[in-house]
Amino acid sequence: MGQDLRKWKQEAETIFQEFKEQIDPRKNQILVIGCSTSEIIGEKIGTAGSTEVAQVIFDAAQKFREETGVQPVFQCCEHLNRALVMERHVQEKLNFEEVTVVPVPSAGGSMATYAYRHMEDPVVVEHVKADYGIDIGDTFVGMHLKHVAVPVRVSINNIGSAHVTLARTRPKLIGGERAVYRVTEDNTSCH
Repeated sequence: MGQDLRKWKQEAETIFQEFKEQIDPRKNQILVIGCSTSEIIGEKIGTAGSTEVAQVIFDAAQKFREETGVQPVFQCCEHLNRALVMERHVQEKLNFEEVTVVPVPSAGGSMATYAYRHMEDPVVVEHVKADYGIDIGDTFVGMHLKHVAVPVRVSINNIGSAHVTLARTRPKLIGGERAVYRVTEDNTSCH
């Protein structure tokens, strides 16, 4: 698996780098990451989790956090209702309600388990409204994104055998035909 791990590491790094270039990241925004390590290695979701593969994704997410200030949170599997693992300082700052559970590979998944074991002070919460999402292996992170999600395209759309989708969010456009959504420097409206 060593050669595959190197390939998957490069794919993950490319995806995170290209994603970073297409968004406007700000410190303390939230990136929800759903990841099936089973799908990456070519197996059915939830059947062949891998700690080594989870480390590849975790390391890429941590590098992304260091470069952008965006805080990664890791989605658990359906057996924990897709709860999220995050650092306690993020949970406290954003006033998310903590729940009592520790993810394990059979209930939470390998990715969330790895994140929980390698964060400084991990907690689990049930819900977030994230600014960004990366879904590796069709894990359905959409339930944790803000209401208006916009797809982001990068040059590759797989890590190993897992399909990857990316999204950013934007504020809702409200109002009607008279609403102003952007103001130019000379204070005239643009639609």
